[in-house]
Amino acid sequence: MFAKAFRVKSNTVIKGSDRRKLRADISTAFPSLSAEDLNELVPNKEELNTVKIYAHKGAATTLYVLHKNPIFFQLEKQLFPTVYTLWRYPAMLPTFTTWPPVLQKLAGGADLMLPGVVVLASGVPEVYQGDCCAVNLVMNRAPVAVGTAATSSAEMRNSGMKGKGVNVLHTYMDQLWAFGDKTNPPVIPFINSSAQVETEECEEGVKAEGQVSDGQDNPEPNAVETSCQGMQELRLADQDSEALKDKEPVEDGEGEDIDEDDNDSRSPQEQTDALLLQCFLHALKAKVKKSELPLLTSTFLRNHMASCCPKGKQIDIRKSSYKKLSKFLQCMQRDHSLIQVKELKKGVESIVEVDWRNPELCSFSIPEDCGQEKDSVEEGGACEVPFQPPEITPLYGVTAHLEPLFQDAKKRKGATLKASEVRNIITDYVKENELVHETNKNYVNINPTLCDCLLEKSEYQEVENLKWDDLISRTLSKMQACHEVLFPGQPPVVKKGQVEPIDITVATRGSNKKVTIVKNLEAFGLDPAVVADTLQHRVQASCFLQDSPGVKNRVLLQIQGNQIQHVGKLLLVHIIEQTIGLNTECVFVKYNIGENIR
Repeated sequence: MFAKAFRVKSNTVIKGSDRRKLRADISTAFPSLSAEDLNELVPNKEELNTVKIYAHKGAATTLYVLHKNPIFFQLEKQLFPTVYTLWRYPAMLPTFTTWPPVLQKLAGGADLMLPGVVVLASGVPEVYQGDCCAVNLVMNRAPVAVGTAATSSAEMRNSGMKGKGVNVLHTYMDQLWAFGDKTNPPVIPFINSSAQVETEECEEGVKAEGQVSDGQDNPEPNAVETSCQGMQELRLADQDSEALKDKEPVEDGEGEDIDEDDNDSRSPQEQTDALLLQCFLHALKAKVKKSELPLLTSTFLRNHMASCCPKGKQIDIRKSSYKKLSKFLQCMQRDHSLIQVKELKKGVESIVEVDWRNPELCSFSIPEDCGQEKDSVEEGGACEVPFQPPEITPLYGVTAHLEPLFQDAKKRKGATLKASEVRNIITDYVKENELVHETNKNYVNINPTLCDCLLEKSEYQEVENLKWDDLISRTLSKMQACHEVLFPGQPPVVKKGQVEPIDITVATRGSNKKVTIVKNLEAFGLDPAVVADTLQHRVQASCFLQDSPGVKNRVLLQIQGNQIQHVGKLLLVHIIEQTIGLNTECVFVKYNIGENIR
């Protein structure tokens, strides 16, 4: 269901009454969860968001997001936990076990077939048709897929473990997983060791091609194909990313695998403090410019420090010893003498000065594992293909009034030409008809055809010749404006009229609240859903899409607050200018604030 990118409609903070209702619904749907578990999943004070999305097939789905990770999704009034939740509570659902190679097929949208199910010593999980269930891999209890049972357990056994077993809805490595922090599954050993031993010694999996609903013949269940030595190659254990993503493990100088989190003896609070200091120094050294000062502290955190955070980690000041950004910056000012913070406006603090010569800042070296700021539209995991803007060429269409002028060039009404082609045709026409002025070669004599096509009625008796530039400009102005759009890998498309720029408007809604509206993204090959997801993560504001009034197959993007600078920077600097190397603000983007164009 989430194998392809989905479209975000809205993202709002859940209310207190809805929070209590959600906790009750989770308790009813999953009675194995204790009261403490429910309080951890639906905390009273921490921010919990409701995100409404449309899957690629148009299915409306509601996500519940905690700490930027989706924890549940609701489909047709039924709640399903995500893999992030199941990794914390692996016994939450009845679970079927399969082989690691099958996961790649499941992530691609296939369902789990019964011949691919590994039957442990405890037998097949007891489920009824339509029950929510999970799928894990041999040697690791951490679930990697969520779905519904295709048939009951009794029917599975009666069929000899043939046919479909689980209708898969969500998997590890799909777009719903990518909407979160993209962590890998933890290693959770099986509780029943006897079942584990029996699985290792007596049962060997069938090939992945025969375990999913990909249209091929299914082999007999639990067929013995390899020895226990081959089984070792299929184990997930500590090699999830190597088996599924073909990535090499990180090694230290002696060639041994290392895990910084496992070897770090510091407390989580101390680790968060160290991460804050690292991102702070990285931002001052590589991101902040003197021309940007004074710089709002909130902008510094959102646009500079966040982009310096290492991959796979997040800055959460609430988990640090400082608890608030203001206290952390005060410490940097008081104890380290790195910055000066002042309250330029009531309740709004700004960084007014940075000590660039501070020894601590000068000696800081930027870590190699720090991720760069994701400034392209593929941020958020919704798109993995780099954006390539279309090539737009202005064209001019031959009108019925100008058809006699282009008759010799065999260009009839409706033909489209580039400006250079129009100039060449007019030049050839003038030379063939010997219309160049006898004494001044910069002028062209007007014959009846040029008179009818280019002159106004008031000029018939007055104008006898025109300059070359005037002749060409009059011709172009009387032609139909068109343009050609060429997307990479697609045939060119010719459209009438001039290119409509991306329109960014700041409007006022009820209670004098500002919203930013973006239109016409599709004309330049930008997916509004991807842009909405990118902006939502960047500015941490509610963002949704709606149909553009009066325009078919177009949507407009609306985001809370005056975000015109963020939208402009995303579209101009990091998409258009970086890709084609030009400052194309005048061509591609139009800013509106109320009725004033900026």
